[in-house]
Amino acid sequence: MTRAEKEQLVSELTSAFSESNAIVVCDYKGLTCQELEKVRHMAAESEAHVKVVKNKLAMLALNNAGIEGFELKDTNLVVWGEDQISTCKVADKAATEFKDRFVIKAGALEGKQVDLATIMTMAKLPSRDELIGMLLNVWQAPIRNFTIGLDALRKKLEEEA
Repeated sequence: MTRAEKEQLVSELTSAFSESNAIVVCDYKGLTCQELEKVRHMAAESEAHVKVVKNKLAMLALNNAGIEGFELKDTNLVVWGEDQISTCKVADKAATEFKDRFVIKAGALEGKQVDLATIMTMAKLPSRDELIGMLLNVWQAPIRNFTIGLDALRKKLEEEA
């Protein structure tokens, strides 16, 4: 990789990291190419991005994006995206599926570094669509109960008549 290509990659990653709300750094040592592609497909389904980047270049991009405090060592894969919950879910799902070969190391939410427990907690939350579905279900419950009651009253009156 030439110096110009490295500078181009750092600038692309810097803009991507600064625009994303969630960044998760993971260790992928021991994953096969097919398993790594599976992680990429999981990320693509959640509108997240996955990239294997050299530590020095990733550190430069993170620092340029205003996210400090990361110490990258060994093999690292970066998962980032606009939606915090889905990005954390992708990393958690991959860590669960590939047990010891895929490990979440660190992360950042809204430009601030967070610990592993925060990332795991975010991964357990329901997605935005699930939350909207729950809210709609709660809003529809009174109307549903009212119509069930009216239907029961109609049946009762028909039986009496």
